[in-house]
This record gives sequence, structure tokens and C-alpha cells, in this order.
Amino acid sequence: MFLLGVGAACCLGFGFVLQQRAAARAPLADFLSFRLLLDLIHMPDWLLGVGLMVCGQVLGAVALAYGEVSLVEPLTATNLLFAMALSRRLTGQRLGWNGWLGVALLALGVTGFIVAGRPSGGGAEAGALRHWLVFGIVAGLALLLTFKARRLPRSGEAALLGLAAGLLYGLQDSLTRVCGQIVQDDGLGVLAVSWQPYAVGVLGLTGMLLVQSAFEMAPLRMSLPSLTAAQPIAGIVCGVGFLGDRLRFTTGALAWEAAGLAAIVAGVVLLGRHPAMPTGIAEQEPVGATRLP
Repeated sequence: MFLLGVGAACCLGFGFVLQQRAAARAPLADFLSFRLLLDLIHMPDWLLGVGLMVCGQVLGAVALAYGEVSLVEPLTATNLLFAMALSRRLTGQRLGWNGWLGVALLALGVTGFIVAGRPSGGGAEAGALRHWLVFGIVAGLALLLTFKARRLPRSGEAALLGLAAGLLYGLQDSLTRVCGQIVQDDGLGVLAVSWQPYAVGVLGLTGMLLVQSAFEMAPLRMSLPSLTAAQPIAGIVCGVGFLGDRLRFTTGALAWEAAGLAAIVAGVVLLGRHPAMPTGIAEQEPVGATRLP
């Protein structure tokens, strides 16, 4: 399960870099419109990036089927390490002290949270009221951030859209785990008539639109940190909130869990703003152009 989570992070990190390089060339008139996705499908590097992202999501779904959201999500947050590796290869930029510090904080944060929290399943799932309350709060916050983003400059807009997408992806991961449980307990027939798989599809498509719009508006360093930080936090909230995930809640454990999450966020921000991250393309290029090395 650990290897599945890291494999998912690798595919996601590489995929995000390739998607941003393509989205930066898309027409700005398609911002926050599904026409943007129709334009992007003509770009080979974007299709490759999406293919890698889908592979990452499949690996993440398998990991979620056998592990807890509160354990898998911190592992997938390491996708930024792989995004940095590819970006560094493409730009030739040295990692430097702040890059290494970001790597250390992210790695230590993930390790500290898992060791201190000892995420485990087996707890009783919440009732329908609590389930929908947590679902509504996370989805509503993502919607609020999307509307708020439209009033900000490009960099702030991209950051908030990345944050909103991260919340939706965390919610999607939680429902993906529910789908896995339905299949294990009742079979594919019951899954087909349940609402969860269709909600997963809607959340995934909406999240992709927000992410591509964020990638289109500003360099990757403006949106990927907030996206990467929000997804595991939202997933952990959903896992503990209504999926029955259990964390240690002693005073010492809570302190280390909070420190681990803070280190993850700090490492994500440092890596996301590193000069090696793609700065975007200054001028829009024709749809269909590609910059694969």
C-alpha cells in the first residue's frame, strides 16, 4: 500500500508538470469553461500529462481500497517531489538550500504525521447527517474559493483555484474509498446503482477544470502548492469525519500530528515556489503546439 501511494504521487507529479506546460498555451477566453478541456485535448503533452494523472489516480484508488484515507493522502502529497524532479530536469535549475529544505520538511512531515497519528480503519462510519454535513462543508468551501478567486490578480486567482481543486480531490478520494468498500461488500451491481461513483466522476471533472484554469492563469508555483496541501487535509477531514478512520488523540500525538501537517504545508510551499518550477509561457501559442523535450 505504501508503494502504491508513492507510485500514485510519482505519476501525479509528472502529470501536473506536463499539464501546466500545455495549459499555459491555451486561449485565456476559455478560462473556467469546459471549452478549455476541448482545446487542451489537441496538445500531445497535455494528453500525456492527463494519462499520467489517470494512472496516479488509479494507483491511489487501489491504495485507498486497502488503506485508510488518513494514511494514503499524506503519501500522495509527495507528488510535489516528483514534480520538482521533472521540472529540475527540464529547467536545469539547481535545487539549492531552500529546495532541499522543502524536500526535508515534506518528507519529515509525512513521516511524523503517520508515526504520531498511526492512522487505522475499523471505526464506526458516521450517520447520514454527519456524512452530508462534512461533504457539504468541503464542497461549499471549494465553491466559495472559486467565486472569490475571480476577484483576485492572476497569481492569487491560480492559488485559490488550486486550493479549491485540492479540496474537491480530497473529497473525491474519500468517495473513491467508499466505492471500493461497496464493491468489496456488495459487488459491482450495487455500485452501479449507487450515487458515489457518479459523484466521483463529477468531482474529478470539476477538479480538472479548476486545475487546468489555474495552470492557464499563472506559473505552476502559484497553484501546485495550494493544490498539494489542500488535498491531503481535505482527505483526512473526510476520513476521520465520516469514514471511520481513527487517529491517536492523546495530547502528545495531536501535537506531533499538527507539527507534521504544518511541515507538509511548509515543504509544499517551499518546493512549489522554487525557481525550478515552470514559470509558464509568456506568449500564448497555437493550440496543438507542443514543447515536449
